[in-house]
Amino acid sequence: MSPSVQLFRDQKYHELKRQCIQQRQLFEDPEFPASDESLFYQKAPRGKVEWMRPKDLCQDPYLFVNGISSHDLHQGSLGNCWFVAACSCLALRKTLWQQVIPDFQEQEWDPKTPEKYAGIFRFRFWCFGIWTEVVIDDLLPTIDGTLIYCHSNVENEFWSALLEKAYAKLAGSYEALDGGSAADAIVDFTGAVAESIDLVQGKYSETISEQMKLFEDLLKVHKRGGLISCFIAVCMLERKTGLVAGHAYSVTAIRKLHLGESLTFSFNAEKLFMVRLRNPWGNREWNGAWSDNSEEWKKVSNAERKRLGLIVENDGEFWMTFEDWCKNFTDVDICRIVNTSYFSIHKTWETKMMHGAWAKSSEPLLNRCGGCFDNTETFLQNPQYIFDVKKTEDKVLISLQQEDRRRSKKVGKGDNIIIGFEILKVEDNRRYRLHKLTVQERVATSPYINTRNVFLKKILKQGRYILIPTTYLPGIATKFILRLFTDVPSKLRELTADKPEMTCWSLLCGYPRRITQIKIHSAEGLQEQDGSGGADPYVLIKCENQKVRSPVQHNTTSAIFNKQVIFYRKNIDSPIIVQVWNSNILCDQFLGQALLAASPSDPREQQTLQLRGRGSQEAEEVPGHITVKVFSSDDLVEL
Repeated sequence: MSPSVQLFRDQKYHELKRQCIQQRQLFEDPEFPASDESLFYQKAPRGKVEWMRPKDLCQDPYLFVNGISSHDLHQGSLGNCWFVAACSCLALRKTLWQQVIPDFQEQEWDPKTPEKYAGIFRFRFWCFGIWTEVVIDDLLPTIDGTLIYCHSNVENEFWSALLEKAYAKLAGSYEALDGGSAADAIVDFTGAVAESIDLVQGKYSETISEQMKLFEDLLKVHKRGGLISCFIAVCMLERKTGLVAGHAYSVTAIRKLHLGESLTFSFNAEKLFMVRLRNPWGNREWNGAWSDNSEEWKKVSNAERKRLGLIVENDGEFWMTFEDWCKNFTDVDICRIVNTSYFSIHKTWETKMMHGAWAKSSEPLLNRCGGCFDNTETFLQNPQYIFDVKKTEDKVLISLQQEDRRRSKKVGKGDNIIIGFEILKVEDNRRYRLHKLTVQERVATSPYINTRNVFLKKILKQGRYILIPTTYLPGIATKFILRLFTDVPSKLRELTADKPEMTCWSLLCGYPRRITQIKIHSAEGLQEQDGSGGADPYVLIKCENQKVRSPVQHNTTSAIFNKQVIFYRKNIDSPIIVQVWNSNILCDQFLGQALLAASPSDPREQQTLQLRGRGSQEAEEVPGHITVKVFSSDDLVEL
């Protein structure tokens, strides 16, 4: 057993299997018994359910027949098309399904050694950031000798039915799988990062440029091993398309096709943008352009179909143009397998994952469920995570996942909570929790939605940021995991302290008496430093024994810095010095400075200050001035 895999209900597969073989009996799972409590909590199946083993349903049962395929499985009487669509996606990727079905050859039926069969199987799911092994027996629910839930199109193949049972055990019952999200299942199968896109709200059927961007994104995700599913909201379906409303489909292929001279003439286009889908029912297909019996197919010979890769292998699978797909589907779930390997030809990502919780407390400084940004009094009481963007700019991927609540469905609490997150650009030297929004910039907001996973990708400029995951409403307690992917290490960590710690050393050397926050907006009218009439200025902020320097702004005498700093000050009589320097290869030149008393009584509005030479506040004026905003307080948890 790998140390990175935990055991569900502490059931040890090999130990249980060995016991069953020694006792010459088939395994019966006490943690998920063959009884009504495992089937349902409210809505019983129609008919008398009998739990049967595969050997009782056919003569030669197998886990796989002729390998694994997205066509192997069909939805049963349970409303879990989303699960079946996710399984269809999973079957496309051998490296992924082998994680879910570990040592599949060892688990396979062997007719030559029937005495080694114990009626026990194991599957693994990525549960809240940890691979979790689930053990089951092979007793499956049937009515009149037929499987009532997920099953294969081959009567003696059982991987899909057994996988569904393990997933139902994880959720608490089969009925807990009635209604759900394909993205959630794919994340549970793979640990992927899920992004949900509303095709209607994004107007992808109307805006061709956005449609093409989405196509290229989906094509890249598919080529790099990602999984994609799509959905049609009940209220949005046009009749007579053959598509099913309220239903999830798996995307099994995406193609950008260069048609060639003969087909270009036939279709009046040089390229085709195509998507292939599969209905989990195994039937009920699209009947528009490029459907199985459409006029479009008659123009393409079998040889051309093979050359283009326009192959349909089975009933329930069909092609559409991407334009038609955008017009008919309302939602798409994109599950990225984010590459973190250092031995890859593709882009690799640095990843950090944090486990956290929204927790209630009547004490504001201890409360950790303050609600979304609109709750101005409590928003900053949420958990806060700080990270750095080291490059000039970097694309970041953020995934927030709330705890799976399906096991609570039986007590009426299984619905997802509306969650999201905010990203704030903060002081480059901040080390303690943020208590008030003053100079900080709100740079990104995720969607707020009642899905298990919320995703955002964003290009951020160099600097320090605070990421604040929230529930939409305050006072809601639950757990979450936060994942951040960046090009270079981000040093993501949670901010837990509100102010510097009082220690024996601080009693000897002094404890901060004042907090001061400064934003250097800009410097204008600086003295020219080169023949082209420009300069390469940067600012240096000094407070007691601390120094913070901004990036250099090149070839300008009027620079925008937007530099934020924060200081915890022991000597409140000593001014803060803001200096402007010109960057030079040999020796930097001093251009001027301003001294800030930074008292709590000073104005908090933005102010413009004349630059002066070194020395006191009355030193000689020099060319240029700086625009700053200063906040000070003797309450160390005000800012």
